[in-house]
Amino acid sequence: MGIKSFQGSRKQQSVAAPVALKVRDYMTTSLITFRPDQSVQEVVESLIKYKISGGPVVNSRNELVGIISEGDCLKQLSESRYYNMPLEHDNVEKRMATNVETIDGNMDVFDAANKFLNSKRRRFPIVEHGKLIGQISQKDILKAALQLKGQNWNSSVKNHS
Repeated sequence: MGIKSFQGSRKQQSVAAPVALKVRDYMTTSLITFRPDQSVQEVVESLIKYKISGGPVVNSRNELVGIISEGDCLKQLSESRYYNMPLEHDNVEKRMATNVETIDGNMDVFDAANKFLNSKRRRFPIVEHGKLIGQISQKDILKAALQLKGQNWNSSVKNHS
């Protein structure tokens, strides 16, 4: 007696074209931004008010010039206490990180996830034609992954005929 398949007859499965999941489809576009001439105290107030951990710094032409984080503000706070200088005497330009890594808005969200893992960053600004157009965070990537529930992780959807 031969071996019988308990799976039943197998139908031919066709694979649809990959679903494009681009960073630009999941990025945040209404951003809290900071100016280089703002005081660090104003930044701290905004971080607390908006419950964010940092944000991009832009000039008057909306060009990305840096990024400022809670850590940058804490460092300033610590130094101001040491040197006995009030917070309002320091500005964003002196404290911001200027070597800012960005992500292309057309990048696949899974490639962006790998970039997050390799860089240990929490957010990446998106710049187009020299202007800040948005920001993608680790949480935005997780939201994109949740929308794929029930689909293959390789961005392709299987249709059963």
